[in-house]
Amino acid sequence: MKTLTLLKHFLLFLILGLFLSSCGTVDKLKSVRKPVDLTKEPLDPDERARRNIREGRGISLGNIAGGGKTSYEFSTSNPMWRATLETIDFIPLTTVDYSGGLIISDWYNDNVSTNESIKISVRFLSNEVRSDSIKIQVFEKKCSNQNNCTTKLVNSSISNELTRAILNKAAILEKSKDTKK
Repeated sequence: MKTLTLLKHFLLFLILGLFLSSCGTVDKLKSVRKPVDLTKEPLDPDERARRNIREGRGISLGNIAGGGKTSYEFSTSNPMWRATLETIDFIPLTTVDYSGGLIISDWYNDNVSTNESIKISVRFLSNEVRSDSIKIQVFEKKCSNQNNCTTKLVNSSISNELTRAILNKAAILEKSKDTKK
């Protein structure tokens, strides 16, 4: 009985070996992997990573972005994003999503009127420093008592003032970024 199982295993490995050997030769595998000339390639992995980023190479899932090169954009390098966070830093924030381009504040009360609060929603439509790249909505909440509150979207001067302040600050950040280069 034991010899029969051994014979089955041997035949299985033999057939498996035949199938695998017909997949390709070692020469085909060598042609897939290009040899590296160490006189031209830096040995330091950090330097190789910096060079790959400079050349736009990196991990990507196909040609999703359309350019074939990887683009690294972080929130600290986006002047609109930075200007918005600096402008509304007096309000506690509930949602900050850089990849979705959205900032939502918590309800804010200036302690003058206890039954009124505002909430600010900032949506980024583009990374460019332009007036149509940002959409600011201001919501107002009025409460007659603790359980009876009404909220509504208001067209107040607050959104226009915030937009103007954000664009001014973003223009300054953009200009300082250009002068550093």
